[in-house]
Amino acid sequence: MTDPIADYLTRVRNAYAAGNKIVEIPTSKMKVAITKILFEKGYILSYKEVEGQPFGTIKIALKYHPQTKVAAISKIERVSRPGLRTYTDVENMPRVLNGLGIAILSTSKGIITDKEAKELNVGGEVLCYVY
Repeated sequence: MTDPIADYLTRVRNAYAAGNKIVEIPTSKMKVAITKILFEKGYILSYKEVEGQPFGTIKIALKYHPQTKVAAISKIERVSRPGLRTYTDVENMPRVLNGLGIAILSTSKGIITDKEAKELNVGGEVLCYVY
């Protein structure tokens, strides 16, 4: 697999499209950090790291609207990819859906959102957009 973050985002996107309640994803530190941000921002219900024999997994409980069963994440897309890395500085920080969505960045301060990066005055690699 050449791009594990794209695989992670695709698994989440496909699970929402299929109407699944839980999705399992192979673990890594970056995937756990992205999952933690999605949980803190209210895009998923919960997550749990499960230790396995060769590799661990992350179990993510997906979030839907109670009455209409509409997914909490309408779009989740990869921005920076192995063939074309996308970096930004504080002045050119992307605004996702005019501030309603989030951009997840990999910075020197760790994996953080675009709003946190502005507060910390750091730029970095734009991993994905979520809204």
